[in-house]
Amino acid sequence: MDRRTFISGAMALLLVGCGRRRRTIAIGTKNFTEQLILGEMLAQVIERTARLPIERRFYLAGSYICHQAILAGRIDMYVEYTGTALTAILKQPPQSDRAKVFEIVRNQYRQRFGLEVLPSLGFDNSFAMVMRGDEAKQYNLRTLSDLAAVAPHMRMGVGYEFLERPDGYPGLIKTYGLKFAESPRVMDLGLLYRALQSKQVDIVAGSNTDGLIAALGLVVLEDDRHYFPPYEAVPIVRPQMLQEQPPVQAAIQDLLGRISADDMRHLNYAVDGEKKDASQVVEQYLREHRLVTT
Repeated sequence: MDRRTFISGAMALLLVGCGRRRRTIAIGTKNFTEQLILGEMLAQVIERTARLPIERRFYLAGSYICHQAILAGRIDMYVEYTGTALTAILKQPPQSDRAKVFEIVRNQYRQRFGLEVLPSLGFDNSFAMVMRGDEAKQYNLRTLSDLAAVAPHMRMGVGYEFLERPDGYPGLIKTYGLKFAESPRVMDLGLLYRALQSKQVDIVAGSNTDGLIAALGLVVLEDDRHYFPPYEAVPIVRPQMLQEQPPVQAAIQDLLGRISADDMRHLNYAVDGEKKDASQVVEQYLREHRLVTT
């Protein structure tokens, strides 16, 4: 090997090594506010703690698209919900045991997909059947079992995935014997509460941590038959990235178990209700809770 070839090879190896040290981390999200906030949290924590560049690939539609994106290596991580992973991705029946659901999801994601499921960020975002408060009071509705008697006079709004998911609409109406006035109206998740507020629909399949529920005087009907599984928010990560970039796991570790359901409701409301910029809302939250070093 001549000196020129040796130097060229050494420089190439050096560049590869530098690329690994500074590799851009791609973070994905689904297409609703909470996911935008969580994606921004991961991004800012890694940027400020691990000092690594981030590519934000947000609004990737639903669970299936995010799952395919991480399998294809287009993103390195995103936040999923354990009940969604169990039923929509793993195609297993819903169950209510929180610890068991997490164990199944973690083990199956490792075995089937080669993906790492990290512990919960700290909150559960279950599906929530949401009504206008005055009508819930008028009909004396507190639970989903109560809803069966008046459902024939009501119209329901749902997101695209909820209509087909094994933990979604088909199982819900079967469990509670619900029959609505018409087929569910399918719409973007961001339009559900607007449709409810404008009386285009009478009940929607929202989420437990939606900030607009309290702000708009809405009511969540209790899932008294425990149909929905737990939906703990957990980061899904490509293990190859963690191996290449050890500071990433240390950075994310600071978030695990630190975000409460109340925190999430306030964050969601700041963006949805007060129309604040998500990145600024996240920056303030991380600083106030001392989750970033700068």
